[in-house]
Amino acid sequence: MRLSKFTDYAVRVCLYLGAHQGRTVPISEIAEAHGLSQSNLMKVVNQLVDGGFLRSVRGRSGGIALARPPAEIRMGEVTRHMEGDTAMVDCSTCILKGSCGIVRALKEAKSAFYQSLDRLSLADSVLAHPRTLPILLGPSEPALGAVPAK
Repeated sequence: MRLSKFTDYAVRVCLYLGAHQGRTVPISEIAEAHGLSQSNLMKVVNQLVDGGFLRSVRGRSGGIALARPPAEIRMGEVTRHMEGDTAMVDCSTCILKGSCGIVRALKEAKSAFYQSLDRLSLADSVLAHPRTLPILLGPSEPALGAVPAK
């Protein structure tokens, strides 16, 4: 299964915010840290706010923050929200439409994929590799106040 760029960006935004808890982060900071387009990130952020994953603060010292603790955000939930409930393949123009033996297996594979991601929280994701948190925090920030271990 291949995820869309928007889902990839959504995961990056969530990981960054998971490492930077306790403060409102400007979208421009995340865009710069990941080398991504700020306008694309704004679209992603809007979807994450609509999904209840992030909260946004307008104004001069505005930005975004997690709407829930990282331990309560499941990566499958984020991915499912960003990808939507579309089929893995477009069967609309296939001559086997309604008679294909692989459609059920594809649905089962997609379900298993999401179940696997549902076992992983945002907090788990930030701490899954020893270099993830230091990279996300950058050279100028201490690791204090970051994602707490379970």
